[in-house]
Amino acid sequence: MAHTFYKQKGGEDESYRAESQLLQDHGHDVARYERHNRELDGQSVSQTALNTVWNSRCAREIAAFTAHSQADVVHFQNTFPLMSPAVYGAARRQGAAVVQALRNYRYSCVNGLLFRDGQICEACTGRSFALPGIQHRCYRHSAVGSAVVATMQSAHKLMHTYDRQVDVYIAVSAFVREKYIQFGISPERIVVKPNFVYPDPGAQLTPGDYAVFVGRLSPEKGVRRLVETWQREQFGMELRIVGDGPERERLEAQVGRDSGIRFLGGLPLAQTYAQIAGAAFVVVPSEWYEPFGRTAVEGLAHGTPVVCADIGGLSEIVDEGVTGFKFTAGDTDALASALRRAVDRHTDPTLRVQARAAYEQRYSAEANYDALMAAYARAAHHRAAR
Repeated sequence: MAHTFYKQKGGEDESYRAESQLLQDHGHDVARYERHNRELDGQSVSQTALNTVWNSRCAREIAAFTAHSQADVVHFQNTFPLMSPAVYGAARRQGAAVVQALRNYRYSCVNGLLFRDGQICEACTGRSFALPGIQHRCYRHSAVGSAVVATMQSAHKLMHTYDRQVDVYIAVSAFVREKYIQFGISPERIVVKPNFVYPDPGAQLTPGDYAVFVGRLSPEKGVRRLVETWQREQFGMELRIVGDGPERERLEAQVGRDSGIRFLGGLPLAQTYAQIAGAAFVVVPSEWYEPFGRTAVEGLAHGTPVVCADIGGLSEIVDEGVTGFKFTAGDTDALASALRRAVDRHTDPTLRVQARAAYEQRYSAEANYDALMAAYARAAHHRAAR
């Protein structure tokens, strides 16, 4: 299992840990190859650019790691930017099947979000070179950085790295699978396996008296609209915001002394789960094509209903009026209406029971393990045939 941790921890990091632990607990020998994007702080711009496109050192390390562990499968989670796509061939040459998780849109989009200037953007979809991404400085507002990412994408498409060196892709939702088919990946190579919550945190079926948002405080997450709507509507319930990000300072200044909204900052996982468990409902107001929505599933695992935008992979998680409430992404009035429905029914015990049941059926470790092993078997079959 190979993964590059983000500087600011997020859902991909937790999913990597959960899958690794799940396999180990089922008796598999799991060797972990880990990098951290903090390593970028000590690199020159030119070295970072070169390694993003082709990191020879990581390729050598992956080859040695695969050979030493005698790995049957190498499952890559996040490889960007430290590992580079060079690692796929390095693992495959040692006889391992190669699996790549699909949890963002980096294959086609420079910033990996399909989101720019506050709205959905697919200007680079279908292009052999992501020129619009460079023109709009989509990667960290940098033309140079955006050019490096675009070069990585184009170089490996021309080299057929994504076609020839990856045996199976695991998409976290049917929506992500369809997007990658649009990007040019063969449908036969993409399986759908959702994220899951492991270990099982257990349900708290007692209704809570506050709402909670958990996530990065950035434009695509929709937290600004949530805060503005909460202030305007005065739901008579506290909104707690767990997380950090570039919008936090501005949002805290906007809220001021409003006692109805409280910023808790980034919290350890156990404390985050406590906030989710004790909430009347979780709010996931994303305005981008959320690939999955880990926070939503964490809500279901705790028996906490979810209010979410009807967009991307989130649409597949919540059943309207059964496990929570959905609204049109980016629509303030629709958000207010969904929040009102959630507030009005926050003492309804059936919502919490049904939310927990949805977790057990679709997002538990038991449901996920078989799907993960089926994906590995498919990858091994593809590797043996080539």
